[in-house]
Amino acid sequence: MDLTKSDDENFDYLYKVVVTGDSGVGKTNIITRFTTNEFHMENKATIGVEFGHAEVVLTDNTKIKVQIWDTAGQERFRAITRGYYRGAVAALVVYDITKAATFRNVEKWLQELQTHADPDIVIMLVGNKSDLKAQREVATDDAKRFAEKNKLLYIETSALDGENIKEAFHRTVAATKDVQDKKARDRQQQTDENTGTGSKEAPSGQTKTIKLENQQTSQPEKPVKGGCKC
Repeated sequence: MDLTKSDDENFDYLYKVVVTGDSGVGKTNIITRFTTNEFHMENKATIGVEFGHAEVVLTDNTKIKVQIWDTAGQERFRAITRGYYRGAVAALVVYDITKAATFRNVEKWLQELQTHADPDIVIMLVGNKSDLKAQREVATDDAKRFAEKNKLLYIETSALDGENIKEAFHRTVAATKDVQDKKARDRQQQTDENTGTGSKEAPSGQTKTIKLENQQTSQPEKPVKGGCKC
């Protein structure tokens, strides 16, 4: 989904962000901590897809409305959730630092995004439940190396105490704006090249009209026939 401007809402751009990963890694609590600053110990597993939204203000005061889509991690809902990847310009892929299996499955979720989402999607790898460091099964360095190899952003969070939750979304949105701005510049450059408006030189076969100041009289110049007064 291209970034969308709205004239009747108090934000500059609208981004669709999906949050994906295995069931039980804390996706829903990450979202509710970010959007309402709440945490629910007894969250039920997401069925299909749930939706939330929030506003992110970047350092340049750009206001971005973020539509956050919470996707189910269970296999039986995969066919449903795939359809909601379309139009997403950013994603958080979440694993549980206390369960190595959820980290191994990250590759599966990346393949889902690469197949069904925007080819230029910005992806943040999120190691959740950092408050349970004593039970850690996934080393931070291993996760960082994986993120670098796959060109992902990386952060560790705790939905329980709120650690790095805002940072995760803000970094993801800021990186997404950089990508979307570059795409917009590239489109404009391509348009300029196709129409010739980006060239500083006059197109071949045409001449430039040069205005000469008349120093002998205060009367306005008469336009040259067939030319233009620039």
